[in-house]
Order: sequence, then structure tokens, then C-alpha cells
Amino acid sequence: MRMSGRVLGLDIGGANLKAATNDGFALLRPFALWRRPDLLASELQAMLPGAGPFDSLAVTMTGELCDCFETKHQGVHHILDAVETISGDKPVRVWLTQQCFADLNDSRDRWLQVAAGNWLALAKWAGRFAPERGALLVDIGSTTTDIVALWNGCPIPNGLTDSQRLKTRELVYSGVRRTPVCSLVGDEIATELFATTLDVYLLLGLIPEDAADFNTADGRPATRNCARARLARMLGGDTEITSEMETLSLAGRVAQHQRIALYTAAQTVACFLPEPPRTVITSGSGEFLAEELRSFDSAWRRACVVSIEKQLGQSLSAAACAYAVAVLATEEGSKA
Repeated sequence: MRMSGRVLGLDIGGANLKAATNDGFALLRPFALWRRPDLLASELQAMLPGAGPFDSLAVTMTGELCDCFETKHQGVHHILDAVETISGDKPVRVWLTQQCFADLNDSRDRWLQVAAGNWLALAKWAGRFAPERGALLVDIGSTTTDIVALWNGCPIPNGLTDSQRLKTRELVYSGVRRTPVCSLVGDEIATELFATTLDVYLLLGLIPEDAADFNTADGRPATRNCARARLARMLGGDTEITSEMETLSLAGRVAQHQRIALYTAAQTVACFLPEPPRTVITSGSGEFLAEELRSFDSAWRRACVVSIEKQLGQSLSAAACAYAVAVLATEEGSKA
């Protein structure tokens, strides 16, 4: 099936829906898939007007892991059914971890190759920024971090599935918004979901306030004041008895723990390369954190950093996987 014209890429996750076109438009729509999987098609449909007219769809996903689905098999099929519902008569291509696309019918049979393949689409596309020797892609999102080794512009992953990649440290369940603070530090704080990394980076000024965002640990707005209150609870206190300095200090410690954990994982993945990476490609809504990992290692400090945000803008960096599948589908179509 030949893909031509304006291609809309979709990256369907468990907490966010991301869309991007091959000509550089991008948008993100928060959606808790695990809470209302029945609304997925309507949520995707609601995104389409914002993207403008398009000629075909390219799709990748991670949402099949949501616990609203009994199995990944079921999750993949549910997501593909929703895509088919909104596609109308437009062609649909689905990304596989074999680094190619399949149509909807074929991809249903190859569901395990469809599951959680967005990172590989991004890595294959990002390889053009490091066509020679070793490179590392570090994509930090709201929930997870993907770390992929590349050699001469091609991904060389050790794992392909989520379970394999967790073992190889190419997938780290740590991001800049949804990760519970209690998962990053020890016994000094409450082991409870009082606060997440969103609160950490709000308080540190690395994520802007958004009073309309209620996707927080307590359902209150994503503001600095509310973030301070949530972090105070982690210390067994509140804004009356816990000083701002104490909560700011906690935020700094949590951020440092997260940096160390991600750097350790990145070092493990870098060992898949025959030499230290000459290029580090950074992307995702947590790209600001990825760039800081270089401070831990002198060899990394000598590497050339390619920031997708600086190359393409913040919106496309946050929706980088959606943009990657849109471009890859376009390029595959041009060769057909």
C-alpha cells in the first residue's frame, strides 16, 4: 500500500495520545486509556480536526500494556480497532518491531510485533542524525525512558519487547511527570503516592505551571503551590509545618536520584557499542533531563549532542515517535 501526501502519525500510549504529520505539525492530548478504553476512538477522533487534512495514517503504540486489558494481544487489537474506526477510507500503516510497516489486517496477526514499538521507530528515524560510528538515543517521556544504541545510523537493540528491554535497561520506567516520588528515594519519605516527578520539576522550575492540568497525584492543579503541598506530604507534613526549603531540598534529591538511575541505565546500554558514543540524541518531554546525564561522564561530555527539540521544536520533540512513524511511512511509500 503506497503512502503519499500528508501522513498523520499516531503514537497511542496509556496516558497520552500523540499525533504528528510528516510536514512537521504535532499535538498531544492527555487521555487515561486505562480508565476509559471504550472512549479511545472518540478521543482519537477529537484530535483529528486539530491536525488538519491528511491522506493516510501511520500508527505505533504502547497503550496495550494498560491494565484495563487482560493481555497485550487484547490491547493491541482494541487499539487497532479504534484506529480503524477513525480512519474512514484512508490507508493505515502500522509500525512493527521488524522495522517495517504492515496493514491493519496483517498487524492484527502480528500483534506482538506491533506492541510497544514506538521507540524503535524513533530510533530508526533518529539514526540520520548520527550516520557514522556509535550513538545513543535517550528519549525521556512522562512515564518511561527509552535508551537505544545506534551504530552507523542503525538501531542495535538487545531487546525488542517490554520485558526484554526492562532486563537490558533499554526501557526504564521513569519519566518526568508520572513516576511516583517514593520509587526514587529511600526510607526517609512516605511510601505512598502523594507526589510524582511532575511536582519535583514544577518546584525546580523545569516544567511550567498549568492550572488547567489536574493529572496529578491528588487531582489538584499542576502549580508550584500545589506541588509544594504534595511534596510536603511525602515528608509527613504539610505547607504549615514543612518549610519550602525542606520541600525544595527533597525535590533536588529526587531529581538527582532519577538522574543517577537513568545515567546508570544509559551506561549499560552504551556498553552495547564497541566504543563510547560519539553522538547523544535527546528527545521527549523530559529532554531537559536527558541533556544533564552528560555531566556524569567525561567521555559523554565530548560527544556531540543532537537535541530534537532544538532541531524541530518542543512540540515535535514531545511527539517524536508519532513524527518518526509519519516520516518513515512517507519514505517507505516513496520507495514502493
